[in-house]
Amino acid sequence: MDNNEYLESNRDSWNKRTPVHIDSAFYSQQDWLEGKNSLNSIELDVLGDVKGKSVLHLQCHFGQDSISLARMGAEVVGVDLSPIAVAKASEFAQDLKAEARFLCSNVLQFKHPDNKQFDIVFASYGAIVWLPDLTRWAEVIFSHLKPGGRFVFAEFHPLTYALSPNFKEWRYSYFNAGPAIEKELGTYADPSAPIESTTYTWNHSMSEIVNALLKVGLRIDWLNEYNYSPYNCFEDLQEEEPGKWRNINLGSKLPLVFALDCRKPLE
Repeated sequence: MDNNEYLESNRDSWNKRTPVHIDSAFYSQQDWLEGKNSLNSIELDVLGDVKGKSVLHLQCHFGQDSISLARMGAEVVGVDLSPIAVAKASEFAQDLKAEARFLCSNVLQFKHPDNKQFDIVFASYGAIVWLPDLTRWAEVIFSHLKPGGRFVFAEFHPLTYALSPNFKEWRYSYFNAGPAIEKELGTYADPSAPIESTTYTWNHSMSEIVNALLKVGLRIDWLNEYNYSPYNCFEDLQEEEPGKWRNINLGSKLPLVFALDCRKPLE
């Protein structure tokens, strides 16, 4: 099976997940519709003031974070693999009169139809595990940034994908050893949902991520690791502080998230 077939299976999975996610408690959709910002302090601190900025949001799902950025004053274009997610995001943007537009594309094949470049490219949480080729991902980011533009990225730490959901044992290689194939019942936002899908994911080590970005010419200005998750999305977590979930056995010993800020050099 080639990469396109992997991605088609993943597209089918996200088409099934999207309606479930919109209705789930995990995404707090009603609170968001009423004005709650869906972004977390980790990415907000790195992004800073986005008012008047153009933002390309890669792998935007059904648009909560994209529209949250638009509410903060940014002009946003969101991109996602799932046509169902893109349709829902476009519907929400229209209903909320948000300055956000959504396009359906495999991120590795994405090219803005008007060759537009952006002040900021943004991606977050559970994004790159779906991508087999990080060099191509980095090329897409670089080509869509204005000279001097920034790539802001917040993501679950590669260790969280290599370990079992309760972090008690190794599940996969920390390094990219090819696709992990899983038959999944339900979804992380609702494990009891009556959906079934086959997914293909790739773990990417920290060095692979950093080197892909450096290889295309981006400059990494800042990188940090965090000993908590802003989401209750693994097993055996407890909220030790508001919005900070840690494993009940390991506490603050394990990095669960990292974030980085890159810049495209001025030409």
